[in-house]
Amino acid sequence: MGAGPRLVAIRDRRDGDRCPVVPAKLGLREIEMRKRFKRIGALIQKESIQIVRDWRTLLMVLLLPVLEMFLFAYAVSLTVDHIPTAVADMSMDSQSQAFVNALIASGYFDVETYVADEKAAVRAIDEGQVRAGIVIPPDFSARVARGDAQVLVLLDGSDSSTVSSGYSAALAVAQARGMELVVEKVNRMGMGALGGGPSGDVTALPIATSMRVLYNPARDDMIFVVPGLTAILLQVMAIGQAAVAVVRERELGVDEQILISPARPLEILVGKMAPNLVLIVVDMLIIVLFGIFWFGVPFRGNPWVFGWLSLLFIVSGLGLGLLISTVAKTQKQAQQITMLFMMLCMLLTGLIYPREPMPLLVRAVGNLIPATYFVRIARGIITKGVGVSFMWRDVAILVGYSVLVMVLAATTFKKRLD
Repeated sequence: MGAGPRLVAIRDRRDGDRCPVVPAKLGLREIEMRKRFKRIGALIQKESIQIVRDWRTLLMVLLLPVLEMFLFAYAVSLTVDHIPTAVADMSMDSQSQAFVNALIASGYFDVETYVADEKAAVRAIDEGQVRAGIVIPPDFSARVARGDAQVLVLLDGSDSSTVSSGYSAALAVAQARGMELVVEKVNRMGMGALGGGPSGDVTALPIATSMRVLYNPARDDMIFVVPGLTAILLQVMAIGQAAVAVVRERELGVDEQILISPARPLEILVGKMAPNLVLIVVDMLIIVLFGIFWFGVPFRGNPWVFGWLSLLFIVSGLGLGLLISTVAKTQKQAQQITMLFMMLCMLLTGLIYPREPMPLLVRAVGNLIPATYFVRIARGIITKGVGVSFMWRDVAILVGYSVLVMVLAATTFKKRLD
C-alpha cells in the first residue's frame, strides 16, 4: 500500500495558535490566504447584519435612486410650454380670435384670463397669476389686411426660462398664422396678390410680434437666480440646523439632562429654536446683501415686508427640522434627509425648472414644500417690487403652512419629552 500525503502542523507566527492539520503540499501562503478570506467573510457578515438592522438608511439607499430618476425624468424639462397667459384682445374679431386659437393650439400658451388692455395684462403678471401677456391692438383685422399687424408679447423677466421660450413660441405662431393668411390670399386672388406690404417687400408676413420683458429688460440671469436661491438656502439651512442640533443632543445625552430640569416642553422648544432662528436670520441678511452688492441684483420691494415674511418662512423650516429629528436617529440620517429635501427644493419649487410642464403628481409634491411659495414671494418683492396685495395667495398659504408645521412639531416634541 502506498503512503498517503504527509500531514504536518504549521504554527501561525502572528497569534501563536496551531493551525489545523493540512496536507504538506499546502504552503504557508495558501494557509494565510485561507485565514484572510475567513476574516474577510466574518467582517462582511458583520457589516451586512449592521446594514440590515439600520433599516432607515437601507430604505433610503434603495429608494433614493428610484425617486431621483422619477423626479429628474418628469421635473427636469428644458422645454417650457403651457405658459400661463393673459390675453388682451382689443379687436375682438375673427382674425384676433383665430390668432388666439393658434396660440392655444401650439401647446406653449395656456390662456388663464382675458383682460381689457395692456395695463391689466401687466397687473396679472405682477400678481403672479400669469407669466405672459398677449396684447392684440383694436384695429388688428384692418392691419392684417394691410399686411402690417403687430402683436405685443409681454413676458415675466423674473423667470428667464419663460422669456426665451415664450417669445420664440409667439414668433413661431405669428409666422405660421401669417403664412396661412398668405396662402389663403394666393388661393383666393392668385399670385398677383403678392404685391407686398407698404414697404413693397413681397416676402413680408402680415403679422409681426414685438417683445417687452418686464422687470428684467437686460435678461440678466442673476436677477432670476439669486432671489429663488435665497429661498432655497434659507429652507435647507433652517431644516438642517434644527434637525441636526436636536439629534446631536440626543446622541450626546444632553436631552436627558434637560428632561430633569424644571423647564416645561414649550419652554424647551422655544429655547432650542430661538438661537437657531437668530442664526438663520443673520444668514439671510448676508445672502441678500451679497446678492445686491456682489451680483448687482436690484432690490425693488419693501425690505421690511421681505424681512417679516422671511422670518415666517424660517420658522416653517425650523418646524420641519424638528419633525425630521423625530424620524432620524443619528446625525447622518438627519443630514441625508436634509440633502433629499434640498434636491426636492432644487427641482420642484420653480427655482430653475418651470412647474407648469410638470405632471400633476410631481406638482402636488412640490406644493408640500414651503420654498415653493417663498420662491415666488422672494422674486415678487426683490425683482418685481410688488407688495403683499399682489402675492396674498402665496403669503396666506405660507402662514397656514408655518402654523401647521409648528403645531405638529410642538406636539411631537412634547410627546417625546413626556
